[in-house]
Amino acid sequence: MSAAEARTAVQDSGGAMRAVLERQRDAQRTEGPPSVEQRIDRLDRAIGLLVGYKDAIVDALREDFGHRSIHTSLLTDVSGSIGPLKFAKENIRAWMRPEKRRVNPSILGLFGARARVEYQPKGVVGIISPWNFPVNLTFAPLAGVFAAGNRAMIKPSEFTPRTSELMVRMFRSAYDETEVAVFAGGPDIGAAFSKLPFDHLLFTGATSIAYHVMRAAAENLVPTTLELGGKSPVIIGRSANIDLAAKRVMFGKTMNAGQICLAPDYVLVPKEKAQEFVGAAQSAVAAMYPTLKDNPDYTSVVNQRHYDRLMGYLADARAKGAEIVELNPAREDFRQQPFRKIPPTLVLGPTDDMAIMKDEIFGPLLPVKTYETADEAIGYVNDHARPLGLYYFGTDAAEEKRVLTRTTSGGVSVNDVVMHVSMEDLPFGGIGPAGMGAYHGIDGFKTFSHAKAVFRQAKPDVTAMLRPPYGAKFMKAVGGQIKR
Repeated sequence: MSAAEARTAVQDSGGAMRAVLERQRDAQRTEGPPSVEQRIDRLDRAIGLLVGYKDAIVDALREDFGHRSIHTSLLTDVSGSIGPLKFAKENIRAWMRPEKRRVNPSILGLFGARARVEYQPKGVVGIISPWNFPVNLTFAPLAGVFAAGNRAMIKPSEFTPRTSELMVRMFRSAYDETEVAVFAGGPDIGAAFSKLPFDHLLFTGATSIAYHVMRAAAENLVPTTLELGGKSPVIIGRSANIDLAAKRVMFGKTMNAGQICLAPDYVLVPKEKAQEFVGAAQSAVAAMYPTLKDNPDYTSVVNQRHYDRLMGYLADARAKGAEIVELNPAREDFRQQPFRKIPPTLVLGPTDDMAIMKDEIFGPLLPVKTYETADEAIGYVNDHARPLGLYYFGTDAAEEKRVLTRTTSGGVSVNDVVMHVSMEDLPFGGIGPAGMGAYHGIDGFKTFSHAKAVFRQAKPDVTAMLRPPYGAKFMKAVGGQIKR
């Protein structure tokens, strides 16, 4: 296809997507806000798709990654998607109730004035989902989108084409195009998608791409929620159980081969405990993965570009003086392999001039830095961009409080990693380069709703004194408010 033909194809796709958006918007206006029963029906259909297509989902993900753990896919992309949808079903009636608010000044309340907030569907929500958990990060946001009474248009990642095409078929089998529409395609389709005048746009992906998405959305003043990533640190306190910390850190780092936005990106450990952590990490990996190369539980890197990027980080770190510790229990040779597997690897003594300490790693590589004091570790975190997640291990309550109050991150897990994202009743979102806005649970419902203020005036004309001509009553009313 020539460049001109490619541009024409993108323009045609852009026109088709805009036409679907207008049909969804027209349907929303014509039918009005969906009832609670209609919202639950949409949630139920999504759950039915995940249950009915679970085997196809697992197969598509395995093919897209070269190899991906079946159990990881069932846990994260199938079960992990059903949970948010069920949680929304259980709570939707409570979320939809108007919230009473105080009336001020109090004299209006005395005469019967009332105030409330009603949560109204925004309309059509655009979802751009990533490749690392393509099903979960499409279906989980739909819990809030459907609960809030919206319709959805979805652009899945081109890096997982089989999964994206599967989702096209899945949604077509269960939803009318005016309810949900999916558009597979490459970055040009994604760019056209992000320019559409949605009522809200959710983007999950790389910070570098988020700049382009937000710039495109700004052309139509589309409110955006950005779920990005960053370098999520682990601070291991001197009071921590090193063995337990290593087990949980290495579980988070090896799940999906570290291709998780919340994966531990680097570890800060007391200097005198560094070798103890290395030994515990070796034992933790050996217990989970006695072998790696042909182990069906260990996932490969998604494509050659990312594999080369990760290997480049190791080469750069080694050249600049880091010690590389490969956690390869069976001492297998990874130079010849059918997939793109990389053993979990510790990078000891990393420095800030190394590429691995500048970029989000998104792979099974883990830098380990040492510190002398907790304030030194906190200072290091604060000297860098605010992360999506932060993890503290220890039993020192005062130190824990200091870490949590002196650092800012999207979310925190204490004595674990990643797990706060699985709590549906907690907001999930980033801050700064790690993102903006949040969803999950009621926070997702509110993100995808318009909080409409409603004030009902009292029957008596209590505001007459506020209209000219002004006199003593006006001065008395206003004077009563101008005081400490």
